Amino acid sequence: MTKMMYAAALAAVTLGSCSKSEGPNPGTEPVEDDTRWITLTAAFPDDAGTAGNGGTLAYAISPENAANPNYEVRIFDAGKGFSLKSERTARVQASADGKYLYNIQYTGANGGVFNKYEVSGEGKYIEAGDELNTAVILGTSPRWTKAAEGKGVGVSFVNARDSYTGEAPNYQYQHPKGEIRIANIDLDDPAVRNTGSIAVDLGEELEGQGYHVWRADVPVLNEAQDKLFIGVGIRRHDLSNHELTVGRGGALSWATTDDRDLGTMTYVVDYPSLRNPKIITSTVAGTDNLSYRTMTQYVGTDGHIYQAATAMGSGHQILRISKSTNDYDNSYNFDLNAALGIDDAGIRAFRYIKDGMGVVLYTRSTVEGGYIALVDLNNKTATKVTTDYESEETLAATLGQFQNIGAAGDYAYVPVTPSGKDGSLYVINWKTKEVIKGAKLVNSSGSHYIGAY
Repeated sequence: MTKMMYAAALAAVTLGSCSKSEGPNPGTEPVEDDTRWITLTAAFPDDAGTAGNGGTLAYAISPENAANPNYEVRIFDAGKGFSLKSERTARVQASADGKYLYNIQYTGANGGVFNKYEVSGEGKYIEAGDELNTAVILGTSPRWTKAAEGKGVGVSFVNARDSYTGEAPNYQYQHPKGEIRIANIDLDDPAVRNTGSIAVDLGEELEGQGYHVWRADVPVLNEAQDKLFIGVGIRRHDLSNHELTVGRGGALSWATTDDRDLGTMTYVVDYPSLRNPKIITSTVAGTDNLSYRTMTQYVGTDGHIYQAATAMGSGHQILRISKSTNDYDNSYNFDLNAALGIDDAGIRAFRYIKDGMGVVLYTRSTVEGGYIALVDLNNKTATKVTTDYESEETLAATLGQFQNIGAAGDYAYVPVTPSGKDGSLYVINWKTKEVIKGAKLVNSSGSHYIGAY
């Protein structure tokens, strides 16, 4: 897309793609108090019964109720949970103080539409300002994050070529290339402030071996907020195999291989200009930096970026990007397996909290269920947090759709529910390591809780 086309698209987003807020729900008004609300979100199935794919509900509770095992959250009861706008599972972010939720609707007629909500307690969420349509830049299924307080960034991988040319049986391989589109989103006064595009180029050597980008995700700003780091998914086509495969939707593609000899890769661009793209590569880990539905890279208290190298639960390492070089610090490697004394962990979600402490949700390839660990990234140690539900067979799938670990003050908040079964909100004091089995989370068939904010 040319600069002129991007300028026109930006104008369309900023000036012509907003719709008037529908205003508060009947009978709800903002609550003016100093409560630090903890918002919980939960996903329910779509019409076909696919768990977690039908939409998202939100419900806010006080910290006191969060830590109270006798308090019940009935988010699925009629009139309780607030339905966030999105045809499928909403991609939710929040302000650090918990006063605002942000969402970009995922797929459907309104896919790509940004909404901001003011949190007023329980099921009371009031739309703040106008809707913002980012689809003209990012499409209807963008990946996006709160890249820094007040600053959102959306990314999407688009315009990939077919991986082959010619006709059967004489197919010839061609590298798919593609581009990564980027949009800077002002979360305080919702608007797209700038857009950019990266023409994907892995270099002749890697592209000649069949390596290619297939996804972009989890953008984060560095401490100085002058560099933007974008995670990418890398796959490899098997150039020795000339048989095409049939993918989702019946599309033909060159066959891929699991044979990979490539470090974790991240794209870096200048911010806010979104120019001068470059690739940095870890020599410590070889798993994609793309996550799934959860943020996995954060700026630490020490100014370095800590990044969970995980592709939908396949990685077990947390890497560091140096604040002084904006490149991987390959002398640093946090290995969750080593820290826990196991050899089969896969990170599903990661939240850096403060002073090197964080929380990790993980699954294991040899044991059913899902697990929590409090991690010390400075000392490279981990403490397993025991829950009443960790051996549940469906917990691995629900953690796979997990979106956010809440953090406020000295506490982390982790909702744990097997699919269709009641669970609990675990409140973890990251300083003392005290764990409280808090509010009961009442569930519904084919549903589960997916985040705390």
